Amino acid sequence: MNFIWLEDFLALAATGNFSRAAEERHSSQPAFSRRIRALEAWVGAELFDRSTQPARLTEVGEWFRGVAQDLLARVSRVPGDARRVVEASSVTLRLASTHALSFTFLPRWLRNLESATGLESVQLMSDVLQRCEALMQEGKVQFVLSHAHPKAPGVLEAETYLATRVGDDTLIPVSMPGKKGEPRYPLRAGAGVPLLRYSEESGLGRIIRSVFAQRLATCAAHTVFTAHLASVLHTMALDGRGVAWLPRTLAEVDLEAGRLVAAGGEEWCIPVAIKLYRERELTGRAAETLWHAVAGRPRPS
Repeated sequence: MNFIWLEDFLALAATGNFSRAAEERHSSQPAFSRRIRALEAWVGAELFDRSTQPARLTEVGEWFRGVAQDLLARVSRVPGDARRVVEASSVTLRLASTHALSFTFLPRWLRNLESATGLESVQLMSDVLQRCEALMQEGKVQFVLSHAHPKAPGVLEAETYLATRVGDDTLIPVSMPGKKGEPRYPLRAGAGVPLLRYSEESGLGRIIRSVFAQRLATCAAHTVFTAHLASVLHTMALDGRGVAWLPRTLAEVDLEAGRLVAAGGEEWCIPVAIKLYRERELTGRAAETLWHAVAGRPRPS
């Protein structure tokens, strides 16, 4: 028995029309009909009553429709089930993280967890938040690490997923300093501020647009540069090209050294959480160990 026969059978059962079903299956009608006959020979009974137009399922055909659907469903689950069996004893973690956190928060965070979890292997995929979310939805990673803000919920805030807060950060508008240490591009009404903006795919950009979309208009802000990565906007801000909202975890060294200064007061800063997301059904010994270690420990102050 060929599994293609089952798909042919279900296509014909849905329409009762051999020509239409053959077209849907990208097959010639004679070849399609031969496969249906081969399936009936294998089952040992006729599955269709061909004396009517459209053809109807026989009593055996009605019974076999459920069998065919169940068999195909079982086959489609085999790769996922096999992956879960492998991961049940796997010591490898598959983690997606936004670029900004991959370079700053993630290394220290993992190092602090190593003694509690016995981590042996971590497979990291670093990308923009939109792609990290897609990797989770496709089942290609067990965890996603990203910044989060209640005004900019993403797809991982759905009930399908669990999340725990593992740290805190602040998005700070930064500018190259002027001669007296003041921001070269201050955020004030009518200042005509040049913006270094995040792209649509960026999670940080999503947060900034949600919080300050209206307010930036009062500063006559205009975009002079757009990029996916906070690290790129960081470099452009250091080069004096405009104002960028950077995570404190990324900009703190340059702020302390005076190479960058805040372009506005506290009212222009955005407190954000650093969250770890997972699917509700988590598989893998290493993944379970990590989650229990993270969810059970006090949140960093």
